[in-house]
Amino acid sequence: MATSFGALCTDFYVNQKLALKLDLPKDRETVLHLFDRFRAELPEMHRFKRYSDELALESPRREGAYQWLALRRQSIRSGQVNPESMTEAYSLHRKVLELSPYFLTISPLDIEHLELMYGFDLECKANHHQVVAEALFQGSPMAPLLDLPGAQPIDLQPVLGVSFDDDDDLRVYFEVKARTTPGQVRHERYRTEPLSIFCTLRRPGPVGKVDELPLLLDAMRIRGEQLLADTLVPSLLQPISRLIIGST
Repeated sequence: MATSFGALCTDFYVNQKLALKLDLPKDRETVLHLFDRFRAELPEMHRFKRYSDELALESPRREGAYQWLALRRQSIRSGQVNPESMTEAYSLHRKVLELSPYFLTISPLDIEHLELMYGFDLECKANHHQVVAEALFQGSPMAPLLDLPGAQPIDLQPVLGVSFDDDDDLRVYFEVKARTTPGQVRHERYRTEPLSIFCTLRRPGPVGKVDELPLLLDAMRIRGEQLLADTLVPSLLQPISRLIIGST
């Protein structure tokens, strides 16, 4: 992966979700026409899969890099994993916003929200909750809660949501996702699993015209990359990464 953000973690991905108020069409012809159009423009996306709650079109995984598109009952989701550039990271998402409203007859009133999520996975063979405690809470007023005699953290997954004075409609959520189970802590048997850090930008609908959706994505990605560089990387990613590297 060639992006500066990807160089800081095991896996870096950029996902998008267009959430809707009404159910999407379910007929075969509509779905297949949409997927055929994406396959024509992105020939590497040729794997059509059906899961319990979604239909997906995916590319093969090459050295950890791949992209996917999925239709659920009330949402259209897409993802770019380990992109070679930030331009590539958004290319699929932009096509989704340009094409899907016309293939799936989406109205501006139907849009619940548009979401752009940046994810960072750090492989970690340890108690994820302990790593988060030491990296983010040591020296804070909450530290004594973690220093109780014989106590080990089993659920420490901070989430912080903010809005902004200059853009009250935009919601941003920072989240740390730890995957260590209480059983693993109890037996001190840890697997190498991703400790994940997310930054999610969400803008509620409706919109004036569906043609505005790509422009909304452009504005969100500019704000998102700024938040990653100025806030998430120094405040969350680097402290956690340093502790994981130091413990190996």
